[in-house]
Amino acid sequence: NAGTEADVYISVYGERGDTGSRQLFRSQKPKKFLKGQTDIFAVEAVHLGHLYKIVIGHNGLGSGNGWFLDKVVIKDSVTDLDYTFLCHRWLDQGQDDGNIARELAVTDASTFPGRQELELKRVETWAAEKWKFQEGNILQFYNRLTHGFICLNPDSRVDALGDKKNKYGKVFFMWMYA
Repeated sequence: NAGTEADVYISVYGERGDTGSRQLFRSQKPKKFLKGQTDIFAVEAVHLGHLYKIVIGHNGLGSGNGWFLDKVVIKDSVTDLDYTFLCHRWLDQGQDDGNIARELAVTDASTFPGRQELELKRVETWAAEKWKFQEGNILQFYNRLTHGFICLNPDSRVDALGDKKNKYGKVFFMWMYA
């Protein structure tokens, strides 16, 4: 249910102005905005110079109108430059923050290639691993060099001796290689 049947609109902003709101009508695919699909649209506009942001959203109509948008890439046919706008969020009244439109800034790949994509991966990894740090859990790291454990306790104490049996009950082992 990551695709949408709603009408999708985009506004592109550059140093020389903006396109205004444009509906994305015809994809090069037979059915547009399906889960896992890359759609390609042609949008005619005056040359806007260097692009810095877009606003993309949908009208919220139709069954299954919620939409998960990974990213938008705009290819400037005049300069042959690609502009990437990372989203990686829901445009859905019932998901995430409930917004059906997003303002996205351009990713400056020339300064930090993939920086925003790395940050998204960090957020995803933390979401998958944060259960280990819940109250009452204790983490033990094993160091192969010293053949010992280091325990991180819920009360922020660090135990360099790393007793495997403790009052906290749940113990999770994470192997650390030095």
